[in-house]
Amino acid sequence: MYTISLKDSYFPAQMDNSIEPMTIGDMLRRSAAAFPDVVALKELTLDGNIGRVWTYQSLLTDTERLGRALANRHAPGARIAIWANNLPEWVLLEFAAALAGLILVTVNPAYQVRELKFVLRQSRAEALYYVKSFRGNPMEKIAVEACADNPSILRTIVLTDDDALFEGESGGVLPNVRPNDVAQIQYTSGTTGFPKGALLHHEGLVRNARDSLARAGVGEGDVVMHNMPLFHTTGCAVLVLGSISLGTTILLAPIFDPEMIGGFIERERATYYFGVPTMIIAMIEEVRESGRDVSSIRSITSGGAMVAPELVRQSNEVLGSNIQIVYGQTESSPVITMAWPDDSIEDLTKTAGQPLPNVEVSIRSPQTNAIVPIGEQGEICARGYLVMTGYNDNLEATENAIDPAGWLHTGDLGTMDARGYVKITGRVKEMIIRGGENLFPAEIENTLLEHNEIAEVAVIGVPDEKWGEQVACFMRASGDTRSGAKELKAFIRERLSPQKTPAYWIWVDEWPLTGSGKIQKFKLVEQFADGAHEIMTA
Repeated sequence: MYTISLKDSYFPAQMDNSIEPMTIGDMLRRSAAAFPDVVALKELTLDGNIGRVWTYQSLLTDTERLGRALANRHAPGARIAIWANNLPEWVLLEFAAALAGLILVTVNPAYQVRELKFVLRQSRAEALYYVKSFRGNPMEKIAVEACADNPSILRTIVLTDDDALFEGESGGVLPNVRPNDVAQIQYTSGTTGFPKGALLHHEGLVRNARDSLARAGVGEGDVVMHNMPLFHTTGCAVLVLGSISLGTTILLAPIFDPEMIGGFIERERATYYFGVPTMIIAMIEEVRESGRDVSSIRSITSGGAMVAPELVRQSNEVLGSNIQIVYGQTESSPVITMAWPDDSIEDLTKTAGQPLPNVEVSIRSPQTNAIVPIGEQGEICARGYLVMTGYNDNLEATENAIDPAGWLHTGDLGTMDARGYVKITGRVKEMIIRGGENLFPAEIENTLLEHNEIAEVAVIGVPDEKWGEQVACFMRASGDTRSGAKELKAFIRERLSPQKTPAYWIWVDEWPLTGSGKIQKFKLVEQFADGAHEIMTA
């Protein structure tokens, strides 16, 4: 850890382990030169086999080919959306788009028509690269409907159609790309309920990914078990860019399945694993049941929720490694703070670690923006190379998130001790973290208000042993009719992806209100815990 003694809640950037600004393409080319014959990427298949394999040199060759094809189809700076599950073509397109100077718009494969339509329009994407279906979601049908009335979409290409994907490669020329150019648009949400597209630049993504994995002790020769969704910054930035920058081998799983993942860890002797707490719990249960040899794992990282001491104990006992927690958000490329491998159990389970190198972190009063004393709660803010360029076509939201001094205001509440260790204590923004997925009440609320039986609605997160938090929905009826949980679930599933569906439904006759008439959500949390209402589940 960094040895430091702070007088207030401001952690100055520690300038060790710095790398010069570079693009995603620069990083890939350097790694290909350094590790040409090392295996960079292995495709894992659902039947437990190894599919296609790329060395660093062949990965560069294929991505440069695809980059030229993209450059032949799209002008530098064009936005192209990728809508797919974890497969090697996702990774190829990520690198190829960066080489071609394009902006990759990442899309959750669970999205339904309205969600996909919004992201395509808001991002100003001119193309959609997609797979035909995933986990029962009819993505091709949805894509046709979402693109039908969008004149900006000039082409749609099935990601697994090599002929269509690489068409025109001989005519494309790769442009010059700069480290501060925007590389990706990743969507998050705010209190308005409308998703915001964070503009992430090359330097932020490359440096943050490398420094995150380096703190986890990952380096040349390691084998990284990758089952995190690629549309998240953890999946496509930390685990892909970080791994490739450090000379590791990526085992890319199409989905998270504990039995399959455990089998690949045992057979391929994976040394590093990243999973949200629910995944780690499932892996512990699987290994206990199967008796697999996963002793090759040396390091485990988790994010999305704090880690319970009992989970760390079980991880050490069954998986042979502590769990290092990370904290961050999409807007920070994404990691802000991270534990160290040799931190105490107290720090591993009750803090989010210290800031990454080259990153400033402060705790500030939400009212005055002043730095607060050590140990006092305030808003967690970060500054440095990792901060996004801004929100796409949303100047007001950008100005609210990044102050004139360059501080990114995370919307999360926390404290800092004299060593610079940060604790997460709450959220200024009402975000729900369910199994590592960031869910936003306003989006769910706005959707449910379309139901003709609902006059008012309030969505909260409630503690859950398996998922960290679950979604609970409180509703006041517009009339005498009150649908059951099954009907309400069917209504929202037609409009939003599954993870946003409330697990609990509660009809209420009145709200706990503030003096100004706003719903007091913290009191709804208390009422839920006290069993003050009849709770429906589907």
